[in-house]
Amino acid sequence: VQPVESGGGLVQAGGSLRLSCAASGRAFSSYVINWFRQGPGKEREFVAAVSWSGTSANYADSVKGRFTVSRDNTKNTVYLQMNSLKPDDTAVYYCVAGPVMTVRATDFTSWGQGTQVTVSS
Repeated sequence: VQPVESGGGLVQAGGSLRLSCAASGRAFSSYVINWFRQGPGKEREFVAAVSWSGTSANYADSVKGRFTVSRDNTKNTVYLQMNSLKPDDTAVYYCVAGPVMTVRATDFTSWGQGTQVTVSS
């Protein structure tokens, strides 16, 4: 399953964006979806993950309390609601499907195009 990210854009600090991660096929609802991001000059880092059922989620400390991950399996879509955005959140955001929640980007060898989020100060 190779999801496609969308919803990025330019936003002022303190603003909000909602990213989407969508894929076709019934198998999508069987996968954990992990979100990662890569800022300019930085390594790819874990952001959030949601279980296949949507009942369990995990967040990086840097986004806890500001970001919320959810999913609608009837639409084969996972959402990343990002509030109180900071300039440090500027990055390309990626979603990947896998069997478990993981904070290691190196667990994945195939990545989509990602979606650019730019937060201005």
